[in-house]
Amino acid sequence: MRVLLLVHSFNSLSQRLHVELRERGHDVSVEFDINDAVTREAVELFDPDVILAPFLKRAIAEDIWSAHRCLIVHPGIVGDRGPSALDWAVLNAETEWGVTVFEAEGEMDAGPVWASTAFPMRTATKSSLYRREVTDAAVDAVMTALARVEAGVFVPRRPSLSDPQVRGRARPICRQSNRAIDWQGDSTDTVLRKIRSADGAPGVRDVLFERPVRLFDAHRAQALSGRPGTVIARCNGALARATRDGAVWIGHVREEQDKALKLPASYVFAAESECLQKVGGYAPIRYEEEGPVGFLRFAFYNGAMSTAQCAALRTAYAQALQRPTRVLMLMGGPDTWSNGIHLGLIEAADSPADESWRNINAIDDFARDIITTTDRLVISALCGSAGAGGVFLALAADEVWAQDNVLFNPHYKDMGNLYGSEYWTYLLPRRAGAENARRVTQARLPMGAAEAHRLGLVDRILPRHGELTAIARAFADGGDIEARLAAKRRRRQTDEAAKPLEAYRAEELSRMRLNFYGFDPSYHVARYNFITKVPKSRTPLTLARHRSRRAITSRD
Repeated sequence: MRVLLLVHSFNSLSQRLHVELRERGHDVSVEFDINDAVTREAVELFDPDVILAPFLKRAIAEDIWSAHRCLIVHPGIVGDRGPSALDWAVLNAETEWGVTVFEAEGEMDAGPVWASTAFPMRTATKSSLYRREVTDAAVDAVMTALARVEAGVFVPRRPSLSDPQVRGRARPICRQSNRAIDWQGDSTDTVLRKIRSADGAPGVRDVLFERPVRLFDAHRAQALSGRPGTVIARCNGALARATRDGAVWIGHVREEQDKALKLPASYVFAAESECLQKVGGYAPIRYEEEGPVGFLRFAFYNGAMSTAQCAALRTAYAQALQRPTRVLMLMGGPDTWSNGIHLGLIEAADSPADESWRNINAIDDFARDIITTTDRLVISALCGSAGAGGVFLALAADEVWAQDNVLFNPHYKDMGNLYGSEYWTYLLPRRAGAENARRVTQARLPMGAAEAHRLGLVDRILPRHGELTAIARAFADGGDIEARLAAKRRRRQTDEAAKPLEAYRAEELSRMRLNFYGFDPSYHVARYNFITKVPKSRTPLTLARHRSRRAITSRD
């Protein structure tokens, strides 16, 4: 089928659907919902069988949905209506939620239902649920809906509000007043639920040190307490704030100012943090061990790795290498493995160019540590998606394992033609070959685990709900570990003799220096637009295939 993805932006759900639809042989193109005239032009050019809208912030024009089948992907159960479906589900502690695919009509979210998929709710942030359960359920519901459209016999029906099995209902937008925190009266669980319901966007409006902010990235602070509402401790960029019955860590905040950035809380309140006691508890980096396998986890917020975090990760990695393990698993985070350098802290720095340089060198240092580890096998295990430098950092390991729902964005060019480093000019051709390496970096498209496996970027696709610890232990207990280690040492020596690692790094960084300090400001402009969420003025031609002359000609 010819499927036009109509989206507000190419977010994680839109990317996953793009990957899954193409993997199943559908002809897919993308159009950003800039205005109705642009959408009409896209529909005329592509002539889709179905217009699929997985992420919109406004209604589709009547002349479009009345002439073409438009399917809306709604992150709510059957009968649910309104723009804050998942917000309310988290805020109200729902135990089960779902995704519904319905046909666009005049009344918002009220069209006939083509498919729905339910899932159990985790105690998690809205953004984490969206990236994982909602996205998986959306793929299932969309594929069911498209199969029914193609078969031509299914008759979609509107949910009956009198049906006791229809639990969904119309809800208003979730406002700040619905999430307002009463620090004197709210329990820790309530505070966490309110902040988690707004994580990602829009955050919870509050006041810290007499400055209005939005709160994000909240976690329970074990064994901490104080006068409710007071900030009582700091740890790894986070601030602990006391509740009625304990405390919560606030990892990130955004000041209530135009174009303010979401940043680590203790960075925004650097002066105020200095007088706070430094304790443990907020730990993005954790090491665990199971027999011959070490697990190094680094769950950095949104997968961004700052200069300081890279340094801390190198220290943790060095400590892990002191342990008597045979295999070291690099786990990243559960939602995002890594997205490379920290664009937010770079944008906030006094000199973004200088901080970019420090950050890329810091992540390069960690990549070099991985590449030159020869006394055990290192495996990058991706349970969350990876982008840009995070993809190539994963390739530094001996093997890459990925769950089947993981997304890869192995390119930098959309960030102002950034060249990239992390030794990618050594790692990528070694795995994928020169031609595939060129295609991967030029395509600017997300890929799924299946495609990454075909290209050689992934060695093993993991079951989504499998027991990774058992798989890793079985791998470590295999009889060929010593032989593989010997082969690894020989190859590293051969590769180093042919071209030293530092030569690859020097060549990459010479191009990066031009991105950071050269006359072309494209990287700095693209970074600012990305971090401050400046809307796109057009759809990139890599996504809008219908706008290329070749695509139009092939249809005629």
